[in-house]
Amino acid sequence: MGDGTRAKPTEEEALAAVRTLIQWAGDDPDREGLLDTPRRVIKSYRELFAGYEADPRDYLERTFEEVAGYDELVILKDIRVVSFCEHHMLPFLGKAHVGYLPSDRVVGISKLARVVHGFARRLQIQEKLTAEIAEAIQDILKPKGVGVVIVSEHSCMTMRGVNTPGSRLTTSSLLGEVRDDPRTRQEFFDLVRSDA
Repeated sequence: MGDGTRAKPTEEEALAAVRTLIQWAGDDPDREGLLDTPRRVIKSYRELFAGYEADPRDYLERTFEEVAGYDELVILKDIRVVSFCEHHMLPFLGKAHVGYLPSDRVVGISKLARVVHGFARRLQIQEKLTAEIAEAIQDILKPKGVGVVIVSEHSCMTMRGVNTPGSRLTTSSLLGEVRDDPRTRQEFFDLVRSDA
């Protein structure tokens, strides 16, 4: 997706870039243990950054209108988040909790997880990731409200810099009635925190 102004490098250019980084780090890319590393790295990057290959919003297009009058919060908790800090290209790992208040249609719950994964598998900051997920759900499903909370640990803080293992960043994005109605907002946060 990106901004579309630059051509994507070839596989050979990506392999050469990884070899250069190995040399820059002080090792020999021709050493036996590192010979296949450039290929492994670009293969893992293809998977880790798969969010650029598709629009995560597309997962929300197929909905179900037969909701039998259901009009309470729908919450999917503990969705694993694996993303990469766009400032240091180091991973941040955590959990997302996604909820919405349906108006007249719902989406398959696996689609909520796919939306999280689709936006997460890009270079990101957590604040933007949280907002992107909430806005996509709001724009496509048109629910009465949306709530997204992400809690994660950032390697750029735990492995380098201030070296604070165990510190976690919590971000939230609340839209519609989940933001504006104090009772609905409280119910959302209570359900997110509960172990039930």
